[in-house]
Order: sequence, then C-alpha cells, then structure tokens
Amino acid sequence: MKYVDEFRDGRKAAGLIARIEHLVARIGRAAGRPIAIMEVCGGHTHSIFRYGIEGMLPAGIELIHGPGCPVCVLPMGRIDDCVAIAEQPQVIFTTFGDAMRVPGSRKNLLQARADGADIRMVYSPMDALALARKHPDRDVVFFGLGFETTMPSTAFTILQAESEGVANFSVFCNHITIVPTIKAILDSPDVQLDGFLGPGHVSMVIGTSPYEFIARHYGKPLVVAGFEPLDILQSIWMVLKQISDSRAEVENQYARVVTTGGNSAALRAITRVYEIRPFFEWRGLGSVDHSGIRIRDCYARFDAERRYAVPGVSIADPSACQCGEVLIGAIKPYQCKLFGTACTPERPLGALMVASEGACAAHYQYGGAGKVSAA
Repeated sequence: MKYVDEFRDGRKAAGLIARIEHLVARIGRAAGRPIAIMEVCGGHTHSIFRYGIEGMLPAGIELIHGPGCPVCVLPMGRIDDCVAIAEQPQVIFTTFGDAMRVPGSRKNLLQARADGADIRMVYSPMDALALARKHPDRDVVFFGLGFETTMPSTAFTILQAESEGVANFSVFCNHITIVPTIKAILDSPDVQLDGFLGPGHVSMVIGTSPYEFIARHYGKPLVVAGFEPLDILQSIWMVLKQISDSRAEVENQYARVVTTGGNSAALRAITRVYEIRPFFEWRGLGSVDHSGIRIRDCYARFDAERRYAVPGVSIADPSACQCGEVLIGAIKPYQCKLFGTACTPERPLGALMVASEGACAAHYQYGGAGKVSAA
C-alpha cells in the first residue's frame, strides 16, 4: 500500500470484519464475557471513534480504551506546579496547545495566561529554545510531556541548549513511560483483558522488544498497530488469531514504521538525558512505580523542577469525576455521571475530555455520529 485511501478501503474493511466475526464465533465465551482488547494509545482511541470501528465489530468483542493520552493523565498537582512556574514574573512558559485546558485545582494554563502569566503555545521544544535565544533576559521554560514518542525531541533540545551555552532555558519534565503503565493495568484486579493493540508512535522509538513480558509473563497477545482503519481492523484480527490458536506473542502490524529494536539515536538521547523516577502520579490511576522520568543530575541546570519552588502537592480529582475508571477500562466514557453534562470539551472537568486523544473527548465528538459502514 502506498496511498492513504488504500488504508480506508471499505471492501477490504468488510473482508477483515468477516474474518473477525469468524474468529469471534470460533473462540466463543463460555462465561458470556466479550473478548476484551485494550488499545493503549490515544491515537488509536481517536481513530476508533472517528471511523466508527466499534460499531463495525461483532457483539462478542469489546474494545477497552486505555490510558494512552499523555495530556489526559496529568494529575492536578502537576498542573498547579506549571501554573506556579508560569506565574513567576521573569518566566516565559511554553507548552503544547492541548495542555492549555487541562484542569488544575485552582486554574488551568489558559486561565493563568488570562490572569497575566506569559504562557505561549509552541509546536516543539526547539521553538521554546528559539524563544530563549530571542529573549536572553527572560527564563524560558518548556513543559515537557508525553510518552516515549516526545521524549527524544525534548532530550535533543536540552543537548542543543548545552552545546550552545543557552543558560535561560529549562524543561519542566513530565514525560512518562508506557511499559510500567501496561504492567500496572495487568496487575489490576478490576480489569480483565484478553489482548492489546500496542502503541504505534511509542513503538517507533522503543521498538517491539519491551513488550515481550506481556506475552511471556502474562500470557496476553499484543499487536503493535498503525492508525488507519485497516491497520486497526487487521491488528484486532491478529490478536484474535493468536487467541484462537492459543498463542501469546508480540506481533508487529505496523512494520512499515516500527522495528524490533526501535530508533537507536532516539534511545541514546533518552538514556543520556533522563533517568527513571521511583514513582510518578497519574490522574485517576494514582502513583505508578517507575512510570515517569526526570532529568539527570548532570543536566540539572536545565531542570525547571530544580530551578523553581513548585508546590509538589498531590491533589485528588473531584469525587464525582470517574476518569480513573475510564482510564483502566472499568467503565465506558458515557457511563461517567458527568459525561456530556457537567463535563464537556468546552468546559472539561475531567482530563479525558480535554485532548482529542482522550477517550471522553473522542466519544463526545464521534460516539453518536462517527460510525460508518464498512461496505
């Protein structure tokens, strides 16, 4: 396949769905429970809702929308830390646009900007470094967040700042790692899963090898998937085929992009600049061991968390908010008591309603109208 239209071919989709239906019927469920497959990546969640993939699947299979949206899992306390840094008079605080409306306990970054903080949206950490060069009399802080997908760009920017001797640039590091998160989900007694769609963008960086423990120790199949409709449908079929064959392996549907060993240059930069935190708090999930990273001591001068006094307080979500249950797949977005009423994309109460990759935002936008025929 060379062109995007080939990955959205209705006839090919119908053929894959027929094969999925055949496997679901063959596998069966004596207990009456649907086959539960979790897509870990927020990009997959968005595609699933956008193209109505759930509506195409037979009743015997259920897609569980996992915690793969990095913006959505930022806890309130870390947003409060961002606001505290941004409100320093000498600071230009830079961030990706989708983090602007993530709720903190007092305000979000958009509200902090309205209150006078100098907060600017950028497209990359290199944009933030350019601002630091342009404003040598100001301290420019970049809000580093995301899974392994965005870690390398932040690391390379820190290395560039070091090579140029830019002293007024730093990073508030909130990068998180995917593997400990999957392990925490597998260890949760509240979730029963039969297989995974592995993240495509993260796997471009880390490769497929880090997922081997999922098959080896937990006996669950994982298929790294692309993001087009046929990618996702084929990956679901591949997971079901493993279940049908009583296999548990790591397979790579997204081989046109993802390799076994990942991107060696990116991995070297990650290892050079970062180290694993003992634990990191996730919104709705609580503390997950070894799931976050921090900047190494040798690059401490670029660490905003050390430059500025931040509150560093753990703050619980509103009691009515059920983001945590949605994140681990215990409930669907529409089953949250606040969904579509107190919590909407325009006025998000929960973080999952903020970014387009969040399960609640994707379901709100596409859940009722996004189902298309595969024929």
